[in-house]
Amino acid sequence: MTDLDALRARAEALHLHGLVAHWPEVATQTWVAPLLDWEERQRACRSLERRLQTAHIGRFKPLCDFDWNWPKRCDRAAIEALMALDFLKEAANIVVVGPNGVGKSTLAQNIAHQALIQGHTVLFTSAGQLLGDLWRAR
Repeated sequence: MTDLDALRARAEALHLHGLVAHWPEVATQTWVAPLLDWEERQRACRSLERRLQTAHIGRFKPLCDFDWNWPKRCDRAAIEALMALDFLKEAANIVVVGPNGVGKSTLAQNIAHQALIQGHTVLFTSAGQLLGDLWRAR
């Protein structure tokens, strides 16, 4: 695939139909590649902003500030493995269980945020919120 073919494929993927329709006239113009770069970046940015809004993650403490000494039985290696998001490839679920105040929500919010950054759609909810939503839907 030539550079021009790659640029045309990018324009088609972005659904820039007017540009594609006039491709023979504009293909060699120097502004085409920067235009496609700008469009891809803007779309990625708007997509991330939209997914962040609908995820309902809220404000949270970043994992780098998490106190791994509390709780005593938190499996740091398991949490770091979850941050790699391999469970998404397997379509597996994760459940974070523990007593109140040990950081379950913070850990889940960090995993959700990592998934958003990687381009996934996320909906963060607590068990209480989920049960309340199920009750109201009943």
